[in-house]
Amino acid sequence: MINIRPFASLGHADHGWLDARHHFSFANYHDPSRMGWGKIRVWNDDKIAGKSGFPPHPHRDMEIVTYVRTGAITHQDSLGNKGRTGAGDVQVMSAGSGVVHAEYNLEDEDTTLFQIWIETDKPNASPGWGAMPFPREARDGAFQLLASGGPDDGALTINADARIMGATLKGGSRIALKADPARHLYLVPSAPVRINGVAAGARDGVAITGETNLLIEGDEDAELVLVDAR
Repeated sequence: MINIRPFASLGHADHGWLDARHHFSFANYHDPSRMGWGKIRVWNDDKIAGKSGFPPHPHRDMEIVTYVRTGAITHQDSLGNKGRTGAGDVQVMSAGSGVVHAEYNLEDEDTTLFQIWIETDKPNASPGWGAMPFPREARDGAFQLLASGGPDDGALTINADARIMGATLKGGSRIALKADPARHLYLVPSAPVRINGVAAGARDGVAITGETNLLIEGDEDAELVLVDAR
């Protein structure tokens, strides 16, 4: 099953400094049919104005992945962590037993990013944060693992049975990927693509389950972000 969730149908909140689109129910956007996809609970498509950001606020028992599309975000938390994550790179935060964090766009220009929440498999674990650079050229024509529940796979580690992957697709080319039909995959492309022949537009959500193989094709250059979760 491949279900397209058009960008125009997503939840929307414009706070001036933050222009947010919600793939799933979040904050004041509530849709009983969009409470998540498997263990994927939140996928927000955010634009954060320069010199603004999210002030300190708490989380617990959630795996939070931030994929920066343009600009940069600067993180700081109650554990003493601080770091700047730039375009194409990823940061993860395991909220665990509880953490307070802030996310600021200290740049002069807008920052755009995906914030993805995945339900944890280890409630009340020790909280943690990490970030890594992932040069886009390293994922040209194939999916690169960015974060996962596997501690020794060379990617960022989260406390969940999930994989977060990224790829860049050249116009006129294709990417093939094997899939477990029992799992829940969610894909967001930056430009129109076809997934097993099903058309998706730029920044649409693509909810996938029951598939054993995926063939992703596009006529334009596209950046792909994919989560594979239970």
